[in-house]
Amino acid sequence: MPKSFYRRNLPHLQRDYKPHFLTFCTYQRWTLPDWARTIVLNSCTHNNQIRFDLHAVVVMPDHVHIIFTPLVDQHTEVFSLAKITQPIKAISAHEINARLGRHGQIWQEESFDRVLRSSEKLDEKVAYILNNPVRKGLANTPEEYRWLWLATPFTPQVGQPQAT
Repeated sequence: MPKSFYRRNLPHLQRDYKPHFLTFCTYQRWTLPDWARTIVLNSCTHNNQIRFDLHAVVVMPDHVHIIFTPLVDQHTEVFSLAKITQPIKAISAHEINARLGRHGQIWQEESFDRVLRSSEKLDEKVAYILNNPVRKGLANTPEEYRWLWLATPFTPQVGQPQAT
């Protein structure tokens, strides 16, 4: 199966036709206001079905978790992680800075990513995303949290973390 590897400060491995779990954080762990989290969520869902199939995303106060499977472009090449994440970060940063009337860094340059190698791992990471706002005390249930997006209703597999 084709894969690509590149390194900035952290190594990045991409596998074609596999879901990827990606986390990126705000610069200096700045807390995003509610309105900014809405901008980020919209940026994360914008290229769904164009550059990637989005499985789930949660925008937390100072970081984002996103699960997606890269799609193939018009040249039959799989979109790279950089071509997926760079527009999300750039567009959201531009809109947030415009609203704040400033210029400045919103996101850390690096992202943390990992390839999910089985459906069980995908289920586990989706459950993690669903429960993240609950674990952090931001909502009582995943459904209460406004900055959570899920492609389809999710039912955890037996033995997987439950959404509460």
